Formats: sequence, C-alpha cells, structure tokens
Amino acid sequence: MASLKVGENKEINTNLIQKACSLAVKAHSKSSQKSYILEKTRGSSYVIFSFPGYWSENDWYDGEPFGETKINLDLFPSLKSIGVDEHAKVNKAFLQRFVDKISRNRDFRNEVEKAKNEKKQIVFTGHSTGGSVATLATIWFLEKYWRSDASTASPLCLTFGCPLTGNHIFSHALRREKWAPYFIHFVMRYDIVPQILLAPISSIKHEFQPILQFLNPKSTRASTNTPSEASNFYTNVMKNASSVASHAACKLMGNTNLVLETMTNFIALSPYKPFGTFVFCTGNRKLVILSNPDAILQLLSYSSQLDNEAECPDVAQRRLQQHFGYGNELKDCFNKLDAVLLESLEKLPLSADSTTTSSDITTINVALKDLGLSTRARLCLCAARELEKRKIGNKNSIDLKKADILMKYLEDYKLSCWREGLGYYDAFKIQKSTEDFEANVKRLELAGIWDEIIEMLKRYDLPDAFEGEKEWIDLGTKYRRLVEPLDIANFYRHLKNDVSGPYTERGRPTRYRCTQRWLEHAQRLPAGSCGESCFWADVEELRIKTNSKEGLAPFKDKVLQLEEQAKKWINDKVLDKDVLSEDSTFVVWWKKQPESYKLASCIKDIEGFKITSV
Repeated sequence: MASLKVGENKEINTNLIQKACSLAVKAHSKSSQKSYILEKTRGSSYVIFSFPGYWSENDWYDGEPFGETKINLDLFPSLKSIGVDEHAKVNKAFLQRFVDKISRNRDFRNEVEKAKNEKKQIVFTGHSTGGSVATLATIWFLEKYWRSDASTASPLCLTFGCPLTGNHIFSHALRREKWAPYFIHFVMRYDIVPQILLAPISSIKHEFQPILQFLNPKSTRASTNTPSEASNFYTNVMKNASSVASHAACKLMGNTNLVLETMTNFIALSPYKPFGTFVFCTGNRKLVILSNPDAILQLLSYSSQLDNEAECPDVAQRRLQQHFGYGNELKDCFNKLDAVLLESLEKLPLSADSTTTSSDITTINVALKDLGLSTRARLCLCAARELEKRKIGNKNSIDLKKADILMKYLEDYKLSCWREGLGYYDAFKIQKSTEDFEANVKRLELAGIWDEIIEMLKRYDLPDAFEGEKEWIDLGTKYRRLVEPLDIANFYRHLKNDVSGPYTERGRPTRYRCTQRWLEHAQRLPAGSCGESCFWADVEELRIKTNSKEGLAPFKDKVLQLEEQAKKWINDKVLDKDVLSEDSTFVVWWKKQPESYKLASCIKDIEGFKITSV
C-alpha cells in the first residue's frame, strides 16, 4: 500500500487520495443536489465529506476587485494575527456558501459529530471551489472539536484544482496554530483555476461566465465560444498572477524602492496567498511538493507561464481542460510515485543546466525543468527560502535575550518593597530611593527589548508559530504582570493623563496589549478578560473621578465591577495582595469612601485585608 510523503513526518495513503479525488469530482454530478456527499466504508478508519463546486460569477466574486471580506471570528476565532490584532481575510462568496450550506446544516453537523465520537479520521475534500468549502469545513472542525479535545483524530483536507481562499493572515494563522500540515492541495501545472482570484474581476469580467460554464461538469459545452475567449481569459489571469508574484518577490528580496509601494496605489494586487502543502503535478508523472507559502506563490505563477504569448490562442483552451484531469494524472503519478519534496529549498539548483554529482540535486533539477522554471523563478524560490531563514535567525536572536528578560532584579525589588510595608507600585511611583531609580532603568531596558520583538511581529519578521509558543506566552505574561504596573506608576507620577487622557485608552504600550492577547488566545478567553496588569490604571482613574464634586455615586457601578475583578484576580493569584497594603493608593482611596459603600464592599472580605474598621 503506497504512501505519498508530503512533509518531514507526514505520509498519506495514495488510495485515500485517489478516492477523495473521485468523490470530489462526483460531488459536481448532475444527479447530486446535496450540499455535500458523505462516504463511509465499513471497517475503514476514516469518513470522507466531499463538496461540490459552483459555477457563476457571484459564486467567486462578491464585490470588487477581489471579493474578499474579513473572516467571521465568531466562527473562526483563530484566523487572526494575535499581537497585531488583524483579522484574516477570506473570499466572501466562499465563506457565505460555507455558512449557508454547511455550518448551518444540522445533518452535516450530526454526521461530523458521529464520526468524531466513533474516533474516525474525517477527510474533507473538494474539486475547484468545492475545495474552498472543504478548507473552511476543516478549519471549522479544528476550531470546534480538535482545539479543545486533543484525543480527537486530526482531520485531513484534500483539494484538487482549488482557488486560493484567504490572505497572508489566513496562512499565518494556520501555521501559528500548527494546522497547515492538515491541508494538502493538488495542482496541475497548467490548471488556471488556482490562480483565478489573483486577477481582479474587472480584468476578466467579459470572459469569466462563459469560461465558468465551460468548466462546469454539468455543462454540455465542449469548448468556449471562441478561441480568443479562452486566450484573453488565460492571458489576463496570467498577467495579474505575474504582477502579484513579482511584487511579492521584490519584497522577499528586501527591495526598499519607494516605487514598489507607490505602484500598489495604482495597480490592484490580489490579497490571496497559498497555505498548507501544495503538490504540483508536472505533467510528466512527477510530483513536486512544497509547503513554504511564499515559494508556492512563485511556483504557481512561473510554472504555468507560456514560452511566448503568440502560442496562447492555440493552447489556452487545452490548458483550461487540465482542470478536469486530476483523476487520470494522479493515477499515472501514483503508478510510478516519483515525488520530490522541496522541504527546505536548500539544494535548489539555480540553472536548468547545472551539473552535479549529487543524485538528490539532479532529481530536484529534473523536476524543476518539468515545471519549466527559469533561473529567475529559481531565484524567487531562493528568496522565499532566505526569508524563512531570516525569520528563524530573528527568533534565535531574541531567544538569546531571554536571560535579559528574566526580570530577576525587578522580582527582588518587588519583594524588598513588600518587606518595607509598601507595595511596589506606590514605592516606584514615589521614587525615593536609589533602588527605585535602578528599577526604572531596568523597566526601560526591558521595554526596548519587547518593543523590538513587537516591531518584528508587526512586520511578520518572526516565524508564524512564534505567538503560539508557550514559553514566550508565559514570559510575556510574567513581564506584563510584573512591569506594566511600573509603567502605570510612571504615567500617573508625571501626570501624563492630563495631556493624553487615561492610560488604558491612550497611554498603554503595544507590548502589553500584544502579550495580553497572546494569553487570552492561548487560554480561549474573551478579549480584554486578562486585564489584571491594568488594575492600577483603573484605580487611578476612579480615584481622580471620585475625588471630583460628583463623588462616588456616578461611578459606583464601575467601582463595584473593579472590586469584583480585583477579588477574583487576587484569589486566582494573578494580582498580588500588596494592592491591599495599609498605605497603598487603592486602600487609601478606599478608606475615604462613604461608610455605607465600605460595609457592602467585597474587598473587606478578602483574606489578608487588614482594614477591619469601616
């Protein structure tokens, strides 16, 4: 029983791939009016859900120029950049199709639940736009079941000739969650469908609907209306794909020319980007396997380019027909199973004429020749490799700074403040001793290190998995809880609130917002629920407001809410009891409040609170 190696530690049975391909095409059939087909085999360890494609312009582009929309985070909470707080974008029509036909389908949900409870592996598959629906179904399953239950069998998504579905954050999020290996996309070298969404609808609008009717398996049309129809469509898609790939390649190579950014103000560039693992069928019974999304984008563009534009009218329609050829192509490939795994891109020969004694490099070179890759294309693949190496290098560089981030000095400073009977927030705010000054210097040093990390995150200059690493989440949480109170003390000591307003609205640095979101995402908590490090900022604002002529009454609800949160945070040991020390800003303010309020306050019941007289 043959298996296809699609990653360093991942193999897929070729019979399963062929069966999934057959069912993906079958889902288009005239007799099937269902939104999905379920295939169960007695004694099998898996079940297969296949989804049909859709063949009208509105099923691809819901709005101009590229039909994308922000992802629904209620349905897909992981599809975002955590620290930067950007939502992924996804094709709006594909998302709406999934929501209307699949996620709201009770029968579908019941069948998925049944397969999960039977410990079956669930395979989601689709051909053409059916693959995009399969992609969203897989992510939905990962969010709903797999993320919360490690005993659930991991799903598998197999697509064939599937268009690109989401943007770079979509890809980034799947790699961060370590979900990308569950998505395997098969692409024929000359199949234009995976690249269609790299073109704005305005550039292909005249030819698009006739082309879709030709591609529709239910259609009786054996060809497009005219050769020029296919030729114009193919040429326009390829030109736009080339523009996207060229722009991406310039960024990969670190081009800082301002013309590059100016160009994007005049030329609409597609937001879509590959994700998962791509298996390219060369047409010569060979398979080239790649999982680097930047390299995949280059390969999609360069492998399907024509040698010269004059040949386009003759070959465009034949190449459109490749969209139907996955079953036969994979059967031929699996008979021989000649697959090249370009995992690291380290051994990439830059010329088709390269000579070497290494059999591995020779094999790679033959496969790249079969894909028609020029030296320019190979250089672009190398640039993608170098970007990945640079991200890893950046990660290694900040890993070396962990010793500087361990914050031992500030922990000792906090303990010494506690021994002297004053919380370290108030001690730091007063700034009486040399130790307070040195603590401020250490605070600024740590701010520099963390700001550097956050800037790398904003530029996506760290590996996608970085924000999901437990060690860094824990380190960021420890840093935020220990150091942010000092930032707040410094903010209100210098009366910055008089100039910029409340700390939490205008003064809070991004480094704390990011690290808070890391923890909330890792623990699947509501946004803003881990605000314990901002406790002192809330106290300062309430102290200012209640000291006004209006007094406590207008802000009583906010005060009670803060007290309840403080009690919970103290009991959960995420907020230290030094906030309740006799002379702390909080307790001094609390003692000034009306007797009726203090009698009803939940703070007085906290163990260790020494103010017994109310």
